[in-house]
Amino acid sequence: MAESELLFVPLGGVGEIGMNLALYGYGEGKKKSWIMVDCGVTFPGPDLPGVDLVLPDIRFAMELGDQLKGIVITHAHEDHYGAILSLWPMLNKPVWCTPFTAGMLESKANSEPGAPKVPLNVYRAGQKFNVGPFEIEAVHVTHSIPEPVSLAIKTPLGKVIHTGDWKLDSEPSLGADTDEAAFTRLGDDGILALICDSTNAMRGGKSPTEQSVSDSLAEIITQAKGRVAITTFSSNVGRIRSIAHAAQKAGRKVMVMGRSMRRVCDVAEELGYLEGLDEFISEDEFQALDRSKVVIILTGSQGEDRAALAKLSRDDHPRVHLTAGDLVVYSSRTIPGNEKPINETKNRLIDMGVEIITDDIALVHVSGHPRQEEMERMYSWVRPQISVPVHGEAAHLSAHAALAAGFGVPQVAPVRNGNILRLAPGPAEIVGDAPHGRIYKDGNVIGTDEDIGVGMRRKLSFAGIVACSIVLDQKGRLADDIDISLHGLPEFTPAGEPFDDILFDAASNAVEALPNGRRKDDELIMNAVEKSVRAVARDQWGKKPVVTVFVARI
Repeated sequence: MAESELLFVPLGGVGEIGMNLALYGYGEGKKKSWIMVDCGVTFPGPDLPGVDLVLPDIRFAMELGDQLKGIVITHAHEDHYGAILSLWPMLNKPVWCTPFTAGMLESKANSEPGAPKVPLNVYRAGQKFNVGPFEIEAVHVTHSIPEPVSLAIKTPLGKVIHTGDWKLDSEPSLGADTDEAAFTRLGDDGILALICDSTNAMRGGKSPTEQSVSDSLAEIITQAKGRVAITTFSSNVGRIRSIAHAAQKAGRKVMVMGRSMRRVCDVAEELGYLEGLDEFISEDEFQALDRSKVVIILTGSQGEDRAALAKLSRDDHPRVHLTAGDLVVYSSRTIPGNEKPINETKNRLIDMGVEIITDDIALVHVSGHPRQEEMERMYSWVRPQISVPVHGEAAHLSAHAALAAGFGVPQVAPVRNGNILRLAPGPAEIVGDAPHGRIYKDGNVIGTDEDIGVGMRRKLSFAGIVACSIVLDQKGRLADDIDISLHGLPEFTPAGEPFDDILFDAASNAVEALPNGRRKDDELIMNAVEKSVRAVARDQWGKKPVVTVFVARI
């Protein structure tokens, strides 16, 4: 008879930033029960033209069927909960989350036509609940969003702490600091494994407090002469609250811009997180106020083309404008890969005469993840037998592993996406691999890059397309001139000849070169024309376009 095992299987967020998704399995052989912790997204770059979201491949979870008992969400950041609405129909499992996450999910579903009705079970920090054979205790932590939690997951083979995203902050804008007493109590009871955030494992010391950021922002706003626009992550309700407080102290009114920012503020206000703040003003009220009396809190910190800040940098907004002498503050960090669009937005603002302040100029942002001293304190509270670094790229995970070993953890178990890690019984060991990777949301379609045609889009964006329409009579002769259309190709060759004329000749010559007897084969004609057009394009241009050939007969 197979003995019971406790397994950990990350399908996203390990070896990369974002798209966090992990599974825990307990039981005998193939009869294990499983839970999913978090279900996040990442966002496409220019290498994925047209793609809306990047999602974790959940084939492994789907194949579990009824053995998957539920999904537990630690907090409402996109990289932890953003894939729920897209992937839930493939899983059809109950979801456990905090009130703020529930509000965000419901708000998001209301704004997406056809979104599924996800059954939500609401829990709060300090509560215990059961999902299948797993007894879960939610532990309060501090992060850059309301109601983040770590999960203490109890099984007959031991207790595991899944930290989610966390930090230490003695002066947070919302709530209390991370619950030292709860983690110490759990450590006293005995912790088998700590599955812990690695994002800032390479940064020494400890993070500044949110209050220190608020004080710095208040000073910047007070000294500003014109309008002040502050861009931050829309989910950072604590930062929004800090900015609003700072604006009030300076005698300024606050306006919020950006759909996601307004959505978060609506949910936060409903749950009481914006109590004590003056009511935010509308765009019409903004226009009537002196520029020295307003602060704008807006989306666009990552250079998103359709976000509010990008629109203002292009002067594309019908009612809200920035002018020379105004100030834009980036109260955020640059997510790797977003440097180019962020700099493009900054340069447009600078050309307008707008001053820019970033976190390398003043204390206007603090991370929501622990630095090394904070991690050391967590390990001193929990004292796990096994450390499993997660949430980070290879460099972060390696740094975390070295720290954990230095903290005296008996065993460090490095993993990557898809590894099946047995935590118990016996020493931690990778015992297999699960299918993993990325799938994509493209409009209303979810699938692999092949399913949604991303590869072809890349080709089209690189070298364009040539479409040829050929009409033959029953004897295989050209009944009319070949109709050729070029999209995304140069208008002229280096010698100055019209490119469409050159490719027209290539297509015509390919057909004429075929004996009449062979022109009965449409596929042969299409292949011959495609090869000829691509070859001539390569000779003239140095690139080979996508060529589509249509053959009709009269």
